[in-house]
Amino acid sequence: MKGPRPKRIPQRTCVACRTTEAKRGLVRIVRTPAGTVEVDETGKKSGRGAYLCRTRNCWDAGLKKKALEHALKVPISVEDKAALQAYAATLPMETEEVTQGSETGVQEAVSSRQ
Repeated sequence: MKGPRPKRIPQRTCVACRTTEAKRGLVRIVRTPAGTVEVDETGKKSGRGAYLCRTRNCWDAGLKKKALEHALKVPISVEDKAALQAYAATLPMETEEVTQGSETGVQEAVSSRQ
């Protein structure tokens, strides 16, 4: 007999850097039914959602390139953009996990080719 199936982990894509990651590893930004754009820490608010990595680089890129506006299909107001930028200011520029993970991933890929 087979054992229980492994639990499926939902994957989401960052709208700025286009990397796919576990849903819990990204931050959800939601366009509420009222039309405001806000950070959704719980991931359960109603409305259209888009995801960004937990790094300031992705948040800056998402806001500058208007990738977030495109994904949410609404122009972001000045007040909402200020609130998103204030949230982004609390995030690290580049997470250590991402940096360390990519380095070991490259080393593993190189060693497996040899």
